[in-house]
Amino acid sequence: MLLNPDCIGQRSEPRSIVIEAGQLKLFAKAIGETNPIYFDEAAAKAAGHKNILVPPTFGSCLKFLAPAQSPSADELGLDYKALLHAEETIEYHAPLYVGDRVTLVTEVDSIYTKKDGALEFLVRTTHITDEAGNLLQSVTNTVVMKNAGAAA
Repeated sequence: MLLNPDCIGQRSEPRSIVIEAGQLKLFAKAIGETNPIYFDEAAAKAAGHKNILVPPTFGSCLKFLAPAQSPSADELGLDYKALLHAEETIEYHAPLYVGDRVTLVTEVDSIYTKKDGALEFLVRTTHITDEAGNLLQSVTNTVVMKNAGAAA
């Protein structure tokens, strides 16, 4: 096994980020979103929101805007050349808005193998909270890494 099972249960340092309108405009364009509540403040407020609403799947991008430093890729045993995105799920608790300062903490949930160790899976969940500590989203990401040294 190349992935380090000692990392299971480890939590990253908290990272804070302010959600910016420019980021959302680019994201909305990339996903083909045309509803103005996702990029126009007046339209969002007319629809009953406090500010521009964040598209539901944008929470999965936050971990790239504020990446975790620990456990590091080396500590985890990640080989980016052999890594593939396998699955992502998002659990929604409350909406995100432009201007929100959110905190992210990523936890290593599990590491397991399939195909007699030829495939290794890493599951991590990033918890997104507001300034009061209320949980807004939980983004669970699964990646698979091919273990060239294992018999398949």
